[in-house]
Amino acid sequence: MAKIEKIKLGSQGLEVSRQGLGCMGMSAFYGPAKPESDMIDLIHHAIDTGITFLDTSDVYGPFTNEILLGKALKDIRNKVELATKFGLHSADGKISIRGDPAYVRAACEASLKRLQVDCIDLYYQHRIDTKVPIEVTIGELKKLVEEGRIKYIGLSEASASTIRRAHAVHPITAVQLEWSLWTRDVEEEIVPVCRELGIGIVAYGPLGRGFLTSGAKLVENLSEGDIRKHLPRFQPENLEHNELLFDLVNEIALKKGCTSSQLALAWVHHQGNDVCPIPGTTKIENFNQNIGALSVKLSPEEMAELERLASEDAVKGERKGAVSETWKESDTPELSSWKSE
Repeated sequence: MAKIEKIKLGSQGLEVSRQGLGCMGMSAFYGPAKPESDMIDLIHHAIDTGITFLDTSDVYGPFTNEILLGKALKDIRNKVELATKFGLHSADGKISIRGDPAYVRAACEASLKRLQVDCIDLYYQHRIDTKVPIEVTIGELKKLVEEGRIKYIGLSEASASTIRRAHAVHPITAVQLEWSLWTRDVEEEIVPVCRELGIGIVAYGPLGRGFLTSGAKLVENLSEGDIRKHLPRFQPENLEHNELLFDLVNEIALKKGCTSSQLALAWVHHQGNDVCPIPGTTKIENFNQNIGALSVKLSPEEMAELERLASEDAVKGERKGAVSETWKESDTPELSSWKSE
């Protein structure tokens, strides 16, 4: 297998594997948590293969995914680029969004303990707290950088104006956003501002939450507790329409001699060397298939054809998940209003 190259995320020095591994599904949201020993084997296999950029969050489980990674990375911490997130506060079965300084610090300390590490490589605000000026949240993250608790700061699902304001306080290394052939709403505003400011892009959901792997038949095999059962795009009234996109992508993939998921991932890779997709999986065979996307080359004509097929009308249904807020609902109050309180 070819050596996995590294790319630079942002302008502050972070280098990660060209493709990452999203770890959420190992512990949460896509059905029951998977056997711990199997997931540790998968993580070790990924690292041995050269996929060393691992993505988690304190809300995956909640907490259990970070604990899993802590166990998996014991004695091999220096081999990976470790990213986790804060900001989704789970209490009494409800999730709220918090970005106040006390919470930022407490969340970071708790993640460090669960991960069994002294420092987090990339620490994201998972969702933006629209009650707290972004400058206040980033100000506390800046202190954590200065204290050596985190190395780099990231944002997830942030608007262009929020990214600009955050970056003015402390350089933002990466913005995580949903980007795939069936989610392209970030291309007009968010991607350009990241590139203008020299911020790396981490694409989650690059396989359309599995839809671009197997199409509508995916829904038939979803277990109880899988959030996709409740997502608009997976509902019967939208599924038949959305299957058309999968069929077209699959048709092109067959002509190229690759799978639909490899083609979909390759499309994300071809967006630029500042983009790192983080497909998630719980199976080594699927992981190996995802690695194959790195060898799929797309011509400008093929890229144009895929983008024509994946137009705005190609997908029916909102993309919102368990937490409804996206970058479209992420503007925060002005700093002056916070100071006057």
